[in-house]
Amino acid sequence: MIDTHAHIDGEEYRDDRLEVIRRAQEAGVTKILVPAIDLNTSCQILALCRQHEHYLYPMVGLHPEEVRADWQEQLAEIKKMLMTQEENGMPSTPLLHASPEKKSPAVVAIGEVGLDYYWSREFEKEQLAAFEEQVKWSVETGLPLMIHCRKAQNEMVALLKHYKDELPGGVFHCFTGNAHEAEELLQFPQFVLGIGGVLTFKKSHLPEVLPQVVPLDRIVLETDAPYMAPVPMRGKRNESAYVSYVLQRLAEAYVVSEAEIERVTDENVARIFKI
Repeated sequence: MIDTHAHIDGEEYRDDRLEVIRRAQEAGVTKILVPAIDLNTSCQILALCRQHEHYLYPMVGLHPEEVRADWQEQLAEIKKMLMTQEENGMPSTPLLHASPEKKSPAVVAIGEVGLDYYWSREFEKEQLAAFEEQVKWSVETGLPLMIHCRKAQNEMVALLKHYKDELPGGVFHCFTGNAHEAEELLQFPQFVLGIGGVLTFKKSHLPEVLPQVVPLDRIVLETDAPYMAPVPMRGKRNESAYVSYVLQRLAEAYVVSEAEIERVTDENVARIFKI
C-alpha cells in the first residue's frame, strides 16, 4: 500500500514520529507522500524526507488556507527550490538542494495547492492567483499536482480547463463528492481521485458512488493523517498505518480482493508520481 497524503511532519507526531513510521511499515505501507502547506513546511518536509529517503517522498507548495498578504513572497521562495535538470534529453524530476553536503530527495509533486472557500472568501482572488501560479509550475516542470478543493469545485474546474492539454496530472485529494462531481473531475485524463477515511464512515455515500462512475485505475489511497481517521479509528489521531482500513473498504465496495486494490493503486501512484 502507498499513502499518497500524510502530514507526518506535523507537530502531532513530534513525540513518536519514528514509531508512526515503523507502524506504517509493519502494516504494509511501502511509501508515504508528504505534502507541504507553506514555505516553512516545504523546508521541513525536505529535511524529514532526506532522513527517510525512499520511504517518505516530499511535495512543496502553498495551501489555499495559508494564502495571506505575503502569498507572492512565499511562492517566490518555494519556486526557488524547483531546479530542473536534463536527463537523456528530457526534463527530469526537479531536485531540491537544501545543503551543499547532500542533495535533498527529488520532489514528487507540487502540493498541497488548490482552493478553499469553506471558511471565508476573504482571499478569494489571491487564492485563485496562487493556485494558477502553481498550476503553471506543474506545466513547466512536469510535476503532478496535489489538489485540495473545498466549496470551490466550479472555480477549480474552470481554471484547470485552461491548462487541460498541458497538465501532467495529479490527485484530487480527499474526494467526498457525488457521481456528477466525480465525472466532472475525471474529464482530466491524467488525474486520479484520492480516497481516504471518509469512505469508511457510516453515512458516506462513496461506497455506492465510486464503483458506479470511477474506474479503479483512477483512484489512489490516502489518509490525510493526522486528520480524518477511518473507522474503526475514527476520532483518534490518524496515521499512515490506517490506510489499510481504506483499502479494505474499497475492496468491499468494488467486490475485488484487497490484493487487487493494492496492485492497481500502487500502479496508479507509479504512473502519476513516477516513483
